[in-house]
Amino acid sequence: MLSPVSATLFDKLWNSHCIETDDDGASLVYVDRVVMHERTGAVALDSLARRRRCVRRPEHAFCVADHVVDTQPGRSDDTPVPGGRDFIVALRQGAASFGLRMFDVDDDDQGICHLVSAEQGIALPGLSLVCPDSHTCTLGALGALAFGIGTSELEHALATSTLRMTKPATMRVSVTGRLLGHATAKDLALTLIAAHGAGGGRGAAVEFQGEGIDAMTVEQRMTLCNMAAEFGAATAVVAPDEAVFEELAGAPLAPREPPLGRWRGLRSDPGARFDRDLVLNAHEVAPQVTWGTSPEHCGGVDDPVPPPKDAAARQALGYMGLEPGRPLASERIDAAFIGSCTNARISDLRSAADVLRGHRVAPGVAAICVPGSKRVKRLAEAEGLDRVFKDSGFEWREPGCSMCFFAGGEGFRAGERVITTTNRNFEGRQGPGARSHLASPAVVAASAILGRIGAPGALV
Repeated sequence: MLSPVSATLFDKLWNSHCIETDDDGASLVYVDRVVMHERTGAVALDSLARRRRCVRRPEHAFCVADHVVDTQPGRSDDTPVPGGRDFIVALRQGAASFGLRMFDVDDDDQGICHLVSAEQGIALPGLSLVCPDSHTCTLGALGALAFGIGTSELEHALATSTLRMTKPATMRVSVTGRLLGHATAKDLALTLIAAHGAGGGRGAAVEFQGEGIDAMTVEQRMTLCNMAAEFGAATAVVAPDEAVFEELAGAPLAPREPPLGRWRGLRSDPGARFDRDLVLNAHEVAPQVTWGTSPEHCGGVDDPVPPPKDAAARQALGYMGLEPGRPLASERIDAAFIGSCTNARISDLRSAADVLRGHRVAPGVAAICVPGSKRVKRLAEAEGLDRVFKDSGFEWREPGCSMCFFAGGEGFRAGERVITTTNRNFEGRQGPGARSHLASPAVVAASAILGRIGAPGALV
């Protein structure tokens, strides 16, 4: 009798959703959940309506207002993004027409779509989920098969609960040891990308394994999976464990009696083969900050700006206004931003607040905190974290994607140096000519106090 073939976690998730595979290698994959935001969801729903098509499983499709919403206190449908109100209204109308649950601007559970999907139990271990956003891979931290897709694919998934996809190659990133000191999951992700390049995981399904991953909270794993998009990965996944099951307990859309036996089986078998293996030692990870216009342009907060290795790096240094050999920690900042689907969960805000207590933001630094969801905001305010942020000189805002990306509304000015918890730092990402340095919440908080790039250890 032949022994069963060992399978990776991704293999198990893919095979349980693969309906059929053509001779050319393309597969028809079943989609359990569909999430959409206002920038693309309204377009897909309008196209369905014009074609007189239905949403096949309306109870499994969800709409979220997050990308262009105003995050100022006392907000309404009005938004600083040109045409933004039209996107919100159109998604609201489309959701009502098709009978879809919408997390609207004034909904008590509104927030960034990836946070809402986890908080509500829309994403669950073993389920497949798609959303027209490249950071949908965040939800792989729950053991879900999560893909970012395009608008036309969204329309197809809504109408048929399927997508035509090609199975990605697999990659295992094993993390030995545990993070120490002020090092965080964001720093681990940036270290990985700096070592292997922004295309190091191109097109692969990345599984994070090892002692360093087991020791992480679910929210830290979400940060790591979120940044897999900046590694070029097609998706990312972590085997769900008791921490995940506890996190999902009581989520409104999670099953009252979860299939824990099946969920516990969602892990790679011993001896499962991956197409590529990488190893990182968490003990060697220090607080990181980017110096260029790609997440791979990165180094330790206390390191000097490195000499450029290629034309892209030279261009990046020119854009960022940096000189090789100059200590990054000597660079003064104009703004500090804490928010985004990468680092705006409650643990992120706690981490930043721990640094801010008893300190004030340096003169001339604009400091902004945007919680990732209404739930996060409520938890933070119940713990008094909002007072910590306000007393230190941070603005305390309503949930949304906010200044993670520039869409014609709010942004930072040309030449301004911004230290930010977001995930992308390409030219103009946070405003035309703005210079963005990616870092963890603790490093952003410390830098806001210092008035320059710096780690918490630099505070007296």
